[in-house]
Amino acid sequence: MFRFAIDPFSFFVGFATASVFWWLVAQARPLWREFRANLKEKNELAQARKSSSVEENHRRSTLRRAQGMHLAAPLFALDEIIQEPLLIIPPQIIEPGMPQPLEDVVSQTLPYLPGWPEIAAAYHAPTLTLPQALLGNANIVIIGQPGTGKTSALAHLASLAANRSEQLDTLKDAIPFLVHIADLKLPIADPKDALTPLIEAASEHTSMLDFGRLPVFYQSAFKSGNAILLVDGFDEITPEAQQVITDYFKIIIQNYPQTRIVTTGAPEYLDGLIGLGFAPLSLITWSPQQSEKFINRWGELWTQTVAMEAWAQTGPEQVDPILLNVWLSTDNINLSPLELTLKAWGAYAGDSLGPHVLESIASHIRRIAPLNTPLAALETLAMQVLLSSQPVFDPRKARTWVKSFETAEDSAEEESTDPTAAAPETTEENTTTGEAKPRKEKKGEKVAVKTASYGLIGKMAASGLLVSYPNNKMRFVHPIFAGYLAGRSLANFKEEETIVNQPDWSGKYLAMRYLAAHGDASKLVQTMLEFSRLPMHRPLFAAARWLRDAPKNAPWRGKLFGTLASVLQTEGLPLNLRGQAMAAFVISNDPSAQTLFRQLSTTLSFELVQLAVIGSGAMRDSKSIQVLERAMEAPSLAVRRAACMALVSIGTNEALEAVAHTLLNGDEDIRRAAAEALANDPKEGYEMLRDGTTISDILLRRAVVYGLGRVSQSWATEILQKVQIDDDQWVVRNAATEVLEAKAHPGARAPRKLKAPSESPWLIQFAGKQGVGISPGAPATDILLLALKSGDADARLASLPYLKFTPSEGVIAQLYEAMYTDDPELREAAYNTLWELGTSGAKLPHPSQYGYN
Repeated sequence: MFRFAIDPFSFFVGFATASVFWWLVAQARPLWREFRANLKEKNELAQARKSSSVEENHRRSTLRRAQGMHLAAPLFALDEIIQEPLLIIPPQIIEPGMPQPLEDVVSQTLPYLPGWPEIAAAYHAPTLTLPQALLGNANIVIIGQPGTGKTSALAHLASLAANRSEQLDTLKDAIPFLVHIADLKLPIADPKDALTPLIEAASEHTSMLDFGRLPVFYQSAFKSGNAILLVDGFDEITPEAQQVITDYFKIIIQNYPQTRIVTTGAPEYLDGLIGLGFAPLSLITWSPQQSEKFINRWGELWTQTVAMEAWAQTGPEQVDPILLNVWLSTDNINLSPLELTLKAWGAYAGDSLGPHVLESIASHIRRIAPLNTPLAALETLAMQVLLSSQPVFDPRKARTWVKSFETAEDSAEEESTDPTAAAPETTEENTTTGEAKPRKEKKGEKVAVKTASYGLIGKMAASGLLVSYPNNKMRFVHPIFAGYLAGRSLANFKEEETIVNQPDWSGKYLAMRYLAAHGDASKLVQTMLEFSRLPMHRPLFAAARWLRDAPKNAPWRGKLFGTLASVLQTEGLPLNLRGQAMAAFVISNDPSAQTLFRQLSTTLSFELVQLAVIGSGAMRDSKSIQVLERAMEAPSLAVRRAACMALVSIGTNEALEAVAHTLLNGDEDIRRAAAEALANDPKEGYEMLRDGTTISDILLRRAVVYGLGRVSQSWATEILQKVQIDDDQWVVRNAATEVLEAKAHPGARAPRKLKAPSESPWLIQFAGKQGVGISPGAPATDILLLALKSGDADARLASLPYLKFTPSEGVIAQLYEAMYTDDPELREAAYNTLWELGTSGAKLPHPSQYGYN
């Protein structure tokens, strides 16, 4: 056995040394913690600086791209020419026990027609700006017909976000991520890679310095809930392709639930979006005042910039802008923003082929097509895009479609050009202000853009007719041009059956529309009418869009008008359905429509009279003034309101005097309707409202207050504030307070996500009265159906937004029952729910299946 002797001295020295060491360590711990905290802070600051640098570069890149995402980008930046995009406020979701927003005469009188925003524009229906629409917590799909400005609206929102605009309120610091569906490589294999398609798309526009930092930046933005995803082009693709996009949206929502998504859609088909909780908001078309403002702005910019170019100085003498604007301001009723833009461009450039909208489209196609390219080549390409249902196509395949039109020069160029080269940005950024300034295109000059050649297809991309994307993708610069060219081509072929049998998508309907304008569409119309049925009549209303541009002697017009008149006059159908037939007559611009509305205004059906009166006003039929004056004495308040609105829309002295007389001498309800209608007239109407606040009649002053509430100008708000304090009658002061509160909270009517059934106070209370509970995560369909059939009017209306998420046969049967009820409010709300289901791809059987004719 070994024994170890311990030296006492060495032991005490070692003990003391260890004690001092550990005492020093203990004393140094705060210093170490501080050192580590400082090191961590430095790392975070360094990371933040890197992230901030990437974010700022991303914002500048997004702004630059957004400013060039509009038709006139070769001439002006978006912010220079844009009219504020406005969205029609949809019917409000009822929540029992909660106060409802203030309703004006227009929202109370007009049927809700999201597919026909021209009627809302004619009567200045209540609207939201895009920032206001985002004040709710719902994802949004901006819907509208091709050419109404959906892409420009999305680009405008991206620009606001990129510039941290104060208009975005709480979303001022949100980061915009702007893409077109053609930018995305989908589907993805792993949901964990949800951001990969966005990062890959962004890498095409980012600098090499930021390239490696993109994944961290994207992950940080989306995880923090600070991202706004803006996706363009959803409205341009087929249902099959839409399903891929909606599946991707679903993954984004699941992985990053705080992300706001805004996309574009068509009113007729929103495959899968409604089921994901997207709120469809219709983009309103321009009112006459907005159209006039746009034309004047175009003239100012053209005179200040384009007219100063060398080619303009040496070319033909420029026509006086005042004369041009007078000519441009005529005959603009129901033109889309795209059509009005092309009309103004052709007039100022002096290369318009004629005054008709079809000639404006043809002029622009000629303007941006490659020089000396046969029109037949363009038409063949568009037709093949349509027949193959490939709005985003492979240029290598497309080249085979137009190979026969290529010249030897095209083939030689193909051999000498790198086919993998991608097109760069065509806008240049002002590095001082951060503003994007597009390159000015000289008359007759084609912008030299390095792009994949592919022969003639490459020339089309270089000229601006086609747009190139990564991974061998191309598309027409706008669906309107593809549809116009395809329609012209199809007029010479017998492909009606092929087209009709395609799934519903915008390219199909655009091609049929322009085929009807250039050829005989009798067979198409016949087929569409055979397919059309309740509750949507989608084929009928799609064909009705063809009436405006089709020849007035087309043999199918009478049959189509007859079917529309039948729907319009059928009692028992929802006004929102019959109103579409009324809108179709208005948009047709056919003189016989005015005669029909005057005749229907004298019938004994108040709902039919209401629609006919609205139609007369939208068409500004001065011959109907006496009929409308008699309608202001009808027993139905809805008819009287409609008559006031229609007379103001017509706007002649005789019509305005009739409304002024009603404002001075009518009963309380009709006085308010008259005052609110006068708010639609910026000249005489505004003056009458100003003067009305000084008149001693209490009912008149109270009515005028509500009228001023519809005027979105500072002077009107100042008058209301003065009335709120100084008026000697409390009823007038209270009205002013109510109106000012509504004006102070413009986002109160923004769409919001529904609470889960198990968290909805009204539904919990209703279920409690039935003696049942609601399980978390359950759809509560049975309880919602009980609410729909209950005697509580608010509960019936409140159940409908929930039921659209469970479109079973039993639910659809109950929705039909509600649609055919005698309660007009429930009837319209049920129809709106069915419309959302139909646009989202749900199969809706004919009402006769449930015993309704």
